[in-house]
Amino acid sequence: MNELTHFSDAGRARMVDVSAKSDTRRVAIASGVLRMQPATLERIRAGKITKGDVLTVADVGAVMAAKRTSEMIPMCHPIALTGVEVEFSEIIDPDASGCVGIRVFTTASCTGQTGVEMEALCAASVALLTIYDMCKAIDRGMRIENVQLEEKRGGKSGDWKRPV
Repeated sequence: MNELTHFSDAGRARMVDVSAKSDTRRVAIASGVLRMQPATLERIRAGKITKGDVLTVADVGAVMAAKRTSEMIPMCHPIALTGVEVEFSEIIDPDASGCVGIRVFTTASCTGQTGVEMEALCAASVALLTIYDMCKAIDRGMRIENVQLEEKRGGKSGDWKRPV
């Protein structure tokens, strides 16, 4: 049996048929970090970015991305999301390069036949890309790091949590 479910036994890409699966409650949490110069974080905090309220726009961008994930990821099923949550926190301790940052956690949930990991990951990625877009005029050296699944609950494969 082929362990890569998005490929047929002949090696052709396919969208997996989930029609025989039962509806279950599914939740996925993803995270990521955008590193930046301390002055950039201060301007975000002070509302001094000319494009607007950075974290509010990034929050909306994350929700929009989660809702449209199946339009961006070729073999991803369209999912009727029941919720998307976005949380930002500041990283105030500089890394080795002197950069601070913003961490995002996104949670996607649904009751359905397939998981919401891609929706949570897409939401985290677009939240960080939105912040980058809004701040790139003042800090082109920003970098996105560690976009990753933190946890998933529900479905046939059960629950999973990233080891600490």
